[in-house]
Amino acid sequence: MSHAQSSPGDSVDDVISVSSFRGSMRRKLRATFESVLPPSISLNGENDCDPQIHDDRFYESVCFRGTLGLGESYIKGWWDCRALDQLFEQLLRAGFLERSKNFLDAIVVRLREKFLNEQRPSLSRKIAEHHYDLGNTLFEAFLDPNNQYSCGYFEGTQDLNVAQVQKLRLICRKLELRPGDRVLDIGCGWGGFAKFASRNFGCHVTGISISDPQVQYARKFCSGLPVEIRNCDYRELKGQFDKVLICGMIEHVGHKNYRVIMETVERCLHRDGLFLLHTIGKGEDGIPLPDPWIVKYIFPGGMLPTPTRIARAAEGLFDAVDFQEFGMYYDPTLMAWAANFENNWPKISSQYDERFHRMWRYYLLTCAATFRVRKPNLWQYVFRKKGGPGYMSVRNVHASSSPEAPLHSGPA
Repeated sequence: MSHAQSSPGDSVDDVISVSSFRGSMRRKLRATFESVLPPSISLNGENDCDPQIHDDRFYESVCFRGTLGLGESYIKGWWDCRALDQLFEQLLRAGFLERSKNFLDAIVVRLREKFLNEQRPSLSRKIAEHHYDLGNTLFEAFLDPNNQYSCGYFEGTQDLNVAQVQKLRLICRKLELRPGDRVLDIGCGWGGFAKFASRNFGCHVTGISISDPQVQYARKFCSGLPVEIRNCDYRELKGQFDKVLICGMIEHVGHKNYRVIMETVERCLHRDGLFLLHTIGKGEDGIPLPDPWIVKYIFPGGMLPTPTRIARAAEGLFDAVDFQEFGMYYDPTLMAWAANFENNWPKISSQYDERFHRMWRYYLLTCAATFRVRKPNLWQYVFRKKGGPGYMSVRNVHASSSPEAPLHSGPA
């Protein structure tokens, strides 16, 4: 039997040399990383916001892959932090994360958004399959009894369940819902708004979703009420409605389709009807660059609108008759979700692995930090068709001022 010849790369000296080189490089990368951290953050420090590094590969990951590498190394367990939200708040306020976005990843995302329509009908179900089809038990583990996966209205309360009821009531009052109204909910989720509006305001609600688990859940959740849940894309909509709601869905539509969805709403809305748009967004013009980690792991194809793009999409179709800034309420919403997720993790851990646990913890807590420093924002618009009647703004919907009570979770 002949023996394979050993190559120079297999020698002990070469192995030691490579190991020494890697060790030297990681020390330099650590020094570089520490030099750009804000003074309030110390590696392996004693404060809750100090990252604890368990694996030196962390430095390569962050220095070469930016925010994508930062998130991926957390998922892999290469570092931890007792207060992820506080760490990211400090990094965001110092501008560290903007400087740390990997250039190549940013260019790829920008080019894809510029030249591709990743939200076209043939690809629109990608986000549903990747995110919303993860299992209803996951979302039940951290959402409120009405299964609201959008920002609550924390005005005069610190309770998530109350805040979400207040948000639902606010939407209903802004839409001036009346008994017998035909209401369209585009992106209806698990049917929380449909159930609330039909029970408390006597409306007939048609909800649409492209997530099979959501549709199945919503149909059971709204059973016995004047609610119809359809599994269809918004571009397939037909019929006439008195009121239309889009709450937390247009972020998945993409700027190439904003005009299409506005035209769809205009076609379906009665001439004297109202349309409420509840959306996360960014204030700058152009195409806001999403975080590469969020796009890869949480919301593929996601894109935040800007006021300019919303205005252009609505031009000639609608008049904006009301606007409310909502972003300050997303921080407590996300922190409540994160707390519920951690508290209920033992109940769902058999369905998901520890990697998923870390990924979702990272997602919820880092997003809370971004809203805390108001990097993205959240707005509620109310639109009327051109030439429609006047409108009076609504804000006061505190729980103490209204008789409606929170609805119970689970199928009706």
